[in-house]
Amino acid sequence: MKTIAVKTIEEIAAYSGPHALPGIRFRPVREALGVSSWGMNVLELDPDCQTHPEHDHGGDGHEEVYVVLTGSVLLVADGETHEIQKGQLVRVPPATRRKLVTRSEGATVLALGGTPGQAYAPSMGG
Repeated sequence: MKTIAVKTIEEIAAYSGPHALPGIRFRPVREALGVSSWGMNVLELDPDCQTHPEHDHGGDGHEEVYVVLTGSVLLVADGETHEIQKGQLVRVPPATRRKLVTRSEGATVLALGGTPGQAYAPSMGG
């Protein structure tokens, strides 16, 4: 049987566990829609948000694509800053250190991820 899943971003409860970050609502979209082929989350970042952790995926090989749904973000990647506006998409390779930052306006960002050439396997807890 085929199942269609339809939800609004607001219907997906934001993560509120011990690793929740001030100024960011992390919504686990993959789980909410039952997606099993790739990782997918929505990050809602408040204005002037600096709390998104700098990280890379060199260890797990995940590449990420960020799609800015509302507002704009600064993507700081390996020391270079890229302004990404509503409607723009950006791909970040696995080993690239990255961090999302907002200025005076907040942003909603769809983050998609997976490992090139491998079947998707969810990480522990997500």
